[in-house]
Amino acid sequence: MSKNKTVDDFFRSFSVVIISGASSGIGRAILSRISHSETKAAVFNLSRTAPEGVPNSLNFTHLTCDLSQAADIAAVVSELRKLMPSEGRMLLVNNSGFGAYGEFPAPGVDHTLRMLDVNVRAPVELTGRLWEELKARGGQVANVASLAGFQPTPLMTTYAATKSFLLDWSVALDAEARRHGIRCVAICPGPVSTNFSKAAGFASSTGLGGQTADECADEAVRGMAAARPVVVTGWKHKLLAVFSARLPKPWAAAIGLRMIRRLRLDRFVKQA
Repeated sequence: MSKNKTVDDFFRSFSVVIISGASSGIGRAILSRISHSETKAAVFNLSRTAPEGVPNSLNFTHLTCDLSQAADIAAVVSELRKLMPSEGRMLLVNNSGFGAYGEFPAPGVDHTLRMLDVNVRAPVELTGRLWEELKARGGQVANVASLAGFQPTPLMTTYAATKSFLLDWSVALDAEARRHGIRCVAICPGPVSTNFSKAAGFASSTGLGGQTADECADEAVRGMAAARPVVVTGWKHKLLAVFSARLPKPWAAAIGLRMIRRLRLDRFVKQA
């Protein structure tokens, strides 16, 4: 059986697919892979803007939702319950997230708190509100974490910590939820060519994208189909994950600070 057929069969095994942040980047690439599978599932995107170019063959619905707002999440879950099929396996992809660069609390306390809401609270709340449906139907929760989640990362302190939470939470939830027929997968990309730079406060692309969004998504969905609890995309990133996870955390932070400073990312930061 080919890898593509395995992934296609995986997506076809669900009656409902819910993905957050599929309007761009990795989320949009995963949505494209879902559409290529010719699944009959009802597919829902949760984000502030609708993705462009979704084929008419996909049973697709965009639900406008600001994931930094708890009221929006509660409202969109209520809408999902009205629209999604009542039976069949469910796939939930918690993809939405954004970062920040600079000495804490740059680029600002409000930005940092909103990042916590979107990167941490939203996946937990969305998963929690849909948990009874997931237990009754079976399925998978895929959480897009980051290579940064394997170590403390100076100059991206809060962002890396949110991804560390998401990584550990996802792996623990997988162990806990298997008996209910639910698998959880933490997807951990390294640098990817997406809109991350803009959201993190850079005036232009840093040129550090190690993978394209499509390359990352291809590895991610293969890992999802195999139900691997942790999927690090890119072979170089896999080596870095193994190395950084074994270092004492103070050493990892010190080495990380030195490496990031050598990249001279300050030259890309928007000037106030």
